[in-house]
Amino acid sequence: MNYTIKSIEKNVAKELIIKNHYSHKWSSCRYAIGLFDADDLIGVAVYGFPVGRQTVKSITPNMENTDVLELTRLWLEDEAPKNSESYFLGKTFDWLRKNTEIKVLISYSDPMQNHLGIIYQATNWWYQGNNTMLVKSYLHFIKGEWMHPRSVVAKYGTIKTKELIKVDGNYKRKELKKKHRYIYVLHKRDRKKIKKGLKHPIVDYPKNNDNVFWGKKENTSK
Repeated sequence: MNYTIKSIEKNVAKELIIKNHYSHKWSSCRYAIGLFDADDLIGVAVYGFPVGRQTVKSITPNMENTDVLELTRLWLEDEAPKNSESYFLGKTFDWLRKNTEIKVLISYSDPMQNHLGIIYQATNWWYQGNNTMLVKSYLHFIKGEWMHPRSVVAKYGTIKTKELIKVDGNYKRKELKKKHRYIYVLHKRDRKKIKKGLKHPIVDYPKNNDNVFWGKKENTSK
C-alpha cells in the first residue's frame, strides 16, 4: 500500500461522511484524518471528545475528559484493497500519538446494524461487552418511522409513552440493543496502569450478536 494520511478540514470530512457513511450523519469531531491514495482522498477517520458526560469516568476514574477521544466515524471507499481499513486505523493511532496528548480511544459498534466491531478486534482494542450502560433505552415508532430517543426528544420534547401516543395513536417502541464497547490505549507505557483501574472488565470478543452479554452468551433459561 502506498497510502499517506494527514489531517483534513472538518467540512471536507463532514461532506464525505454524510454522503458515504452508513449513518449519513455527522458527529462530534475534534480531529479529522484523511487517507490518501496519491492525491485522491479515499478514507476518513473522525475523532471527537465523547458526548456522554460520564463516559470517561465509566472507563476509569483516573482520567479526565481531555485524556479520551471517541472514534465517531470511519469510512473508506468500497474499492479500497483488503485490510485497508485496519491499516488506516493503525496509522491514525500513530498520528494521534505524535500530535496529541490523548491516552485512550473509545468506540462502539452497533448491533442494530449487525456490527460486531471486527475492525476493532483486528486492531487489538480491548472489548468491554455491551452492558456498560445499565439503563434501558428504546427505539420509538412514530408516524411510520423508527426514531432514536435523542431524535424523539429533539422533535417532540419527550420519550414518555403517554405523551407520544397523543402524537401518534399507532405509536410503539422496542428495546434498543446496547452497543458493543471497545477501548484502545495509545501508549504502551500507560496500558498496565489503565488496565488496573478499569471500571469494567475486559472480556472475550463477541462472535455474533445473539444475546451478547459481557462477551458471553447471556443465560436465557431464566
